[in-house]
Amino acid sequence: MTSAHLAEDDEQQIQASALTFLRKFQPQHPESDQILFCKTVNYLVSVYALSVPAAQKLVSRAYGELKIIDERCRLDLDASTEHLAVITDPESGMTWAVPIKAIVERVIEAPDNCRMRLV
Repeated sequence: MTSAHLAEDDEQQIQASALTFLRKFQPQHPESDQILFCKTVNYLVSVYALSVPAAQKLVSRAYGELKIIDERCRLDLDASTEHLAVITDPESGMTWAVPIKAIVERVIEAPDNCRMRLV
């Protein structure tokens, strides 16, 4: 089955299936999005008999949705100051004011955070 033969409703259903698969197996691959992506493509190819390019297209869309879901909090630049970061969650309407000092102490200078120091 190719994407040319897929109806829009079918594409949406298969993309939703890909998103479900990504969410289910994401905890098994926390450090490797590429492995998770490839597994999801293989899943769609085997379950829905899609071509690899059609499966890749749908997994790419589902992956984009997954990242939006996972990263829905945003830094509000207009409300933030040089000493305070204001973070909002547009979906829930919640807002948090986080002192920059707390971010430095708990994230940047955390003893177990050697990766951030190399950035």
